[in-house]
Parts: sequence; structure tokens; C-alpha cells
Amino acid sequence: MHERSIDLHTHSSASDGTDSPAELARKAAAHGLAALALTDHDSTEGLAEAAAESARLGLKFVPGAEIAVRRGERELHILGLFFPMSSPTLEKSLAGIRARRDARNRAVLDGLTALGLHLDPEDVRWQAGGSAVGRPHMAAALIAAGYVADGREAFDRFLGRGRPAYVPRSLSAPDEGIGMLRRESPVVSLAHPFLSPSMTRSELDGILDEFRPWGLTALEAYHSDHNPEQTRICLELARKHGLLLTGGSDYHGENKKDVALGRGRGDLRVPMSLLTELESFVAGADQL
Repeated sequence: MHERSIDLHTHSSASDGTDSPAELARKAAAHGLAALALTDHDSTEGLAEAAAESARLGLKFVPGAEIAVRRGERELHILGLFFPMSSPTLEKSLAGIRARRDARNRAVLDGLTALGLHLDPEDVRWQAGGSAVGRPHMAAALIAAGYVADGREAFDRFLGRGRPAYVPRSLSAPDEGIGMLRRESPVVSLAHPFLSPSMTRSELDGILDEFRPWGLTALEAYHSDHNPEQTRICLELARKHGLLLTGGSDYHGENKKDVALGRGRGDLRVPMSLLTELESFVAGADQL
């Protein structure tokens, strides 16, 4: 009998996914997953709903969130897992991150306006459908307004890095972001490192060496965008640096149609034994 799978990296409509937190839990149960983590970007808003539905379905639930940090020219993503269900301190920190994101969105819209591309912020929010607003929603609004033919044109002409309406994200430094998550959670994981352009084994080795003293405790080895060689590198470097392992699909519902919950692009499988190791670590941390 095969060990049941888990998914420790998913997104709901509380950030940039399309499924409600409860719907996400129902899909996880229907797919036969043993456990689910909700890790929305910069938000814990969906955790209570997902936890309640998971409990009703007998699904193990792990509360979490994902944030972005900047190291040099690189944007890297960090997962916090096993958050308390309610933390005013954490929510205040995440609210600050969301405020910076909102300011960036306003600056992008101002840039588009200066180019003669007038978008109503309400139309952009409608494109987001309740999710956190980002450039993909602005691209959709540009298409709806007839300014561009498709999303590729929107990014190539206006929204992409180096284009006229591009505004860089204001991100936390790694020590600040990792420290913020570590104060709330014993499991702080570097997410999908090889999703970062041109990442090499040597650079990742250096990043882990740098991030470990700041509170990094895990590495996401299993991910929809990691090939077998990249997964192997993550496993080896996690052992070298004494890090736990995490893994998940990075499911976003209809916003990433080729990524299935629990299965990624068809060949992802994160074993339940990984969660057992994480839970043992968390139990030990709670006793300190």
C-alpha cells in the first residue's frame, strides 16, 4: 500500500488563487491527500476557513503563509509553516507588506495612465476576483479595455521588467523576512529555489549558509517546477546544512491551470513521512 501524499504549498482566493479556502480543503480531501497547508502570499486571512473545513473532512491542516524577500538582484520566496491560528503581531507585519504591494500597484497604474492607458482601479480589482491584485490582473484589464491582444503583449510592451510601466517591488531583506516568520513558526522554508532564474547549486549552497543563522529551518525540495536533478540537489544541500524538507504543488487553481493540487504537473508526490518529520521537529521546538 502506497503512503498517502500531502501538499504543503497552496494558494486560495485570499491571495492569488481562485479557490476559496474551504473549496481548497474539499478538493484536497477529494484528491485523497492526507494533509494540506495553505500558504497564501502575505496573508493569513484564509487560514480559519480552511482549518474548519479540513477538520470537518478529517484532513490534517497546516497553517502557513508565503512572503518574498530580496537578496541582491534576486527575489526569493520564504514559507512559514505551523503558524498559530491567530497572531496580531504576524498580521500587523503582513499588513505592512500588503501596504507596500498596494503602493506599487498604484504606481504601475499611474505609469500606464502616463502612457495613455487608462484603467479604472475597480476594473482591475474585478479582474482579481477577490485575490490580491497584481500585474496579471492589470494585464487582463488591458486586454478587456482593448489596449493589447493578450497577456504576453501586455508584459512585453508595458508591464514586464524594463518596460515603461514596470515598478520594482519593495521587498524585505532576507534577515528581516526570515526573522519575522521565525518568531511565529518553527518551520521557515526557502521555497522553490530553482524557480529563481539561473539559480545554480553553488549559489543555493551559499544562500542556505547565509540564511541558516537568521532562522531558516527547511528547504522546499519537492515542487512542480523542480526537475529531478534540481530536487536531488535540494535533498543533498538540505542534508549538508541540517535543514528539514518541505514540498508542495504551488497550486493556484485556474490561475495556474497546468498545476494540479497534490500532483503538480502530474509527477509530483510529497510523502506523508515528510510531514511526520516536520511535526516531530515542531513538537520538540514547543518544548524548548
